Amino acid sequence: MAAAEKGKKDIQDEEDQEGGEIQPVSKKRSPLVLIVVIVVVVALLAGGGAAAYLLYFKPKPETAVKASVQETKPQVIVFWPMEPFIVNLSDNEGDRFIKVVMQLELSDQKLAEEFRMLTPRLRDMMLDLLSSKTYREMMDPIGKQRLRDEIVMRMNMQATQGKVLNVYFTEFVIQ
Repeated sequence: MAAAEKGKKDIQDEEDQEGGEIQPVSKKRSPLVLIVVIVVVVALLAGGGAAAYLLYFKPKPETAVKASVQETKPQVIVFWPMEPFIVNLSDNEGDRFIKVVMQLELSDQKLAEEFRMLTPRLRDMMLDLLSSKTYREMMDPIGKQRLRDEIVMRMNMQATQGKVLNVYFTEFVIQ
């Protein structure tokens, strides 16, 4: 059977050669395959172009530029000293008192000016806070840190021009 097919093929080849016309063998491709190939190539080129733009040509956002400018600006530390506080502690064990001198680290010089105007209110607030503490609370390092945190929180509730960043005790005496 294979020999018969081979023979038919040879006869057709001879007829084609005798006529002198050689017809090209053409395979028809589906237009759908061609369209899919073109779409894939265009998508790859578009993706590559977008990646190149984003990585190399896109301008920096203004916020990043402003942030780098602000980082180079030296930060000025503003301290605001408070007058000493001498307060009785709320202990049942006897008469104990505490003497505290502190300085507040402020975020802005404007806040120091605001606190100068609010000094009576701030001192009253501090006297109330300190007189509510006990000897045991103040002798514990965790109690002192808790006191710092409470002072920062209460001072920031009064501030409108900035904020209190930290509290430094320059004198802390309990008797």
